[in-house]
Amino acid sequence: MAEFEYGPAEFMVAQFDTDRPSAGVVEAILDLVENGTVRLLDLVFVERHDDGSVDIIELEEIGDEIGMTDITLDATGLAGDEDVQQIAELLEPGSTGAILVIEHLWAKDLASRFFQSGGVVLHSERIPAPVLNAVASDAYDELETTEG
Repeated sequence: MAEFEYGPAEFMVAQFDTDRPSAGVVEAILDLVENGTVRLLDLVFVERHDDGSVDIIELEEIGDEIGMTDITLDATGLAGDEDVQQIAELLEPGSTGAILVIEHLWAKDLASRFFQSGGVVLHSERIPAPVLNAVASDAYDELETTEG
């Protein structure tokens, strides 16, 4: 099987109304890493102040404080300065964001198998959970209306 060093990766940005992610958010990230669903390649926190100024906080600066001391980032720097600055503009003033670069480990294996078989992934698109759930709910409601 063709072995890729990395599989598909995704930038994910989460916004918090507090200056640090909650214990539940940290636990969710740690669980996904622990069970092998994702590999955390990079993680950067961004504070956007009320005046619009931005502070960038690296994981090693606050890992002890938020309970992420055992996390190893496998490709620090993937969320480059330009990326971080653009993403910071998405944050509401007075909030904090976490920029995660995650590798989907299940997709790495799938991509390797496609490549080994002479195939290639031509397109992949992520549908955000709220959108998928709304569309699925509407489809279900429509199905119930036509059947019932």
